[in-house]
Amino acid sequence: MADEQQPAPQGEAEKRTIQPVKYYLKDVSFETPNSPAVFLKEWIPNLELDIGNSNALTNDGHHEVTLTLTVTVKTGGETAYLAEVHQAGLFAITGFDDERLERLYSIYCNRSLYPYACSALSDLVSKGGFPQLLLSPINWLQIYEQRIAKEEPETPVTEES
Repeated sequence: MADEQQPAPQGEAEKRTIQPVKYYLKDVSFETPNSPAVFLKEWIPNLELDIGNSNALTNDGHHEVTLTLTVTVKTGGETAYLAEVHQAGLFAITGFDDERLERLYSIYCNRSLYPYACSALSDLVSKGGFPQLLLSPINWLQIYEQRIAKEEPETPVTEES
């Protein structure tokens, strides 16, 4: 009986892992199209934030996820500055199907990249001569669920005779 093999614990063959490998700035941009005149006006900022996300599989099997934050600030109807950061990360991810991968990219990866992107944006804005930019935390789960709800096709209502 000692020679009997014990069955492998259930789920071991389907082991799922996600591990950040590297975070890095992929691209940055900062523009002040109305300087120096914008610095002489009363500072009443109107901020617009756009969020983007992309992902790709690298040749070595890592998942590259890029979070893009674009901030446009206007004052007095004119653009004060436009700042954009592409904050990327490499992640070692195994054992997830495509649907779960999309969820991981949109929630886990974005959540881990966001503080780095915010810091880079704040540095750009401050170095551009403007007041510090502090972005609020984001509920990545809520954004993901709203996007999925919009993508789901509506079930047509049929009338039976």
